[in-house]
Amino acid sequence: MGKKRRKFSDKFKAKIALEAVRGVKTLTELAAEHQVHPNQISKWKKQLLENASELFSNGSGSSVKSEDEVTAPLYEEIGRLKMDIKWLEKKALSLPAVKRRNWIRPERNYSIRRQCRLASVSRSVIYYKPVPESGENLRFMRLIDEQYLRHPEFGSPRMTDKLREQGYSVNHKRTARLMRKMGLQAITPGPHTSKPARKHRIYPYLLRDVEIKNVNQVWSADITYIPMRCGFMYLAAVIDWRSRYVLAWELSVVPPL
Repeated sequence: MGKKRRKFSDKFKAKIALEAVRGVKTLTELAAEHQVHPNQISKWKKQLLENASELFSNGSGSSVKSEDEVTAPLYEEIGRLKMDIKWLEKKALSLPAVKRRNWIRPERNYSIRRQCRLASVSRSVIYYKPVPESGENLRFMRLIDEQYLRHPEFGSPRMTDKLREQGYSVNHKRTARLMRKMGLQAITPGPHTSKPARKHRIYPYLLRDVEIKNVNQVWSADITYIPMRCGFMYLAAVIDWRSRYVLAWELSVVPPL
């Protein structure tokens, strides 16, 4: 016995055809969701756009409007939907790429490819897994940090020479990359260090021409870190400018990675 042919109501056809016209989901996604062949949805969509005045009519003899009168509101709605989609795309593209990458979720109904296209994010960024630094590079970074505490004026060339004197085979390119990753730079005058940026606000120095005579008149705070055998210890202190007395201090231990 042959398989019984399914029958769809006019309301169901109109709903599916309108969803296909809006373009929120692809024909394949609509077919999988409603258990309808994609060719059938494409046919309903074509009928909706070409002959909206007599779409899925049941021959009730109701008055028939002209094609322009029936299709004009439909195309107006489609135009508004397209304008809304363009506005949302423009709004989304104004956000940072890091935030847009967080929108991608593999567990969602949409594929990764479609999510990346909607968020204007490259798929290679989603699939990329950063490679951690090797144990050898971590050891070099620790040695560079120790040397930098002793000689903050060392750049990558002199830092490379120091590592080679200790018996490590390393070139200046590798040292420069590790120092750049650690945020270390030789303490030397750079170009235009005394030339302020025009867009930066200049804050007034509130202690200028202020004579500090009394205790508890001016306090200042500072923070530094102390390298240990395993990890670091961060030291924060508050000092009185007149007596040079340490009013308060706190240590924070950071475990090694």
